[in-house]
Amino acid sequence: MSIKALLSACLRMVVLSMAIAYWPSFAVIPTQAADPVPGTQFSISAEELPQPYASPSASNSPRLVRRPSNQKPDVPDGFEVTLFAEDLDHPRNLIVADNGDVLLAESRPGRITLLRDSDGDGRADLIDTFVAGFRLPHGLALAEGALYIADARAIWRLPYHPGDESARGRATRITAKGAFGDPGGHWTRNLAIHPLDGRLFVSIGSEGNLAEEPLPRASIQVFDPDGSGQRTYASGLRNPVGIAFHPSSGALYTVVNERDGLGDELVPDYLTAVEEGAFYGWPYAYSGNHPQPGFADLRPDLVAAARLPDLLFRSHSAPIGLAFYDGASFPQDYRGDAFVALRGSWNADLPRGYFVARVPFRNGRPLGGYEVFMSGFRLDDKPAGRAEVWGRPTGVAVTPGGGLLVSDDSGGTLWLVRWRGE
Repeated sequence: MSIKALLSACLRMVVLSMAIAYWPSFAVIPTQAADPVPGTQFSISAEELPQPYASPSASNSPRLVRRPSNQKPDVPDGFEVTLFAEDLDHPRNLIVADNGDVLLAESRPGRITLLRDSDGDGRADLIDTFVAGFRLPHGLALAEGALYIADARAIWRLPYHPGDESARGRATRITAKGAFGDPGGHWTRNLAIHPLDGRLFVSIGSEGNLAEEPLPRASIQVFDPDGSGQRTYASGLRNPVGIAFHPSSGALYTVVNERDGLGDELVPDYLTAVEEGAFYGWPYAYSGNHPQPGFADLRPDLVAAARLPDLLFRSHSAPIGLAFYDGASFPQDYRGDAFVALRGSWNADLPRGYFVARVPFRNGRPLGGYEVFMSGFRLDDKPAGRAEVWGRPTGVAVTPGGGLLVSDDSGGTLWLVRWRGE
């Protein structure tokens, strides 16, 4: 057994041995394997967080290396992974049309790419630019015969029908100039369309790490279906990226990248249902009513009002992509669960993330913990120090056939996970 596999197995044994209920509860993992294996469980408690600055703030970005030949991510037994596409340019968010065509935001070059698997072998045989000319596109949605694209500046709409291989004309800007605020800082603008009334929900991150900033930064904005009527839906969300409606409850969920600089185990990133008018803490508080040094005294009313998120991830894990499993091919207990792409840390001496997490839901609500679903992007065996990775997961989407697509913006790959049975 390799050192990496041994450390991963040891971590899983430690985690499982601590379980006093279905999910263990701890804020700091005592033994950190470099790359936890699929099935490893985590549960972070807001009541057990360390004090601010209990450990130094680190600057520890991963080192990107070339993917070894034939290297694939690891998934649980019974699942199969195939390389759907490679040599992509910063692939981020993606959606899948009813006919199986994939529309992928390649953010840095400013384009939306079409990928099609014509023969069903799990690998795209058509890869071509669908439409281009955007500024850091990220959010994608399909509704009422149209493709909606959110880039750093606006929401754009263009006609779309499944099977189209290129855009039908130019995209039309449907939001007012300046609707997203200054485009600096956190640039992702993700997009979800309400399944009943067609309202457009856009997640907008802060400009900086920790500061008082005017809206619409650090919030979720909502627009009428035609792009008018902008209003703030929820605020205090430092950098909400993935955003999606739960298929059974209809609740809006987002995953949020929290602030840096308070130590390895602060502040936990999170997944939460988003309630209209709610405030989620930034910059005055975190993880509920925990006061932020230097800011809590400025708005004690908002510290008291801050909502505790539904589920906490290890600090600095960087949740980027969010998708709910509404397919029919995975085992029954996956239905309604969330998949979250954790892009991985840069602000932790003990690197974490770099995997796709599964968040079990029951009765439309998260159970309180998460587990590793897809890992193997990290190659080094060192618990501490600089991580060595060949990829960083960023986007997740469910296919009409019930598979799961996972994009990797650092290695330029796109992976398809399918259930093949015991």
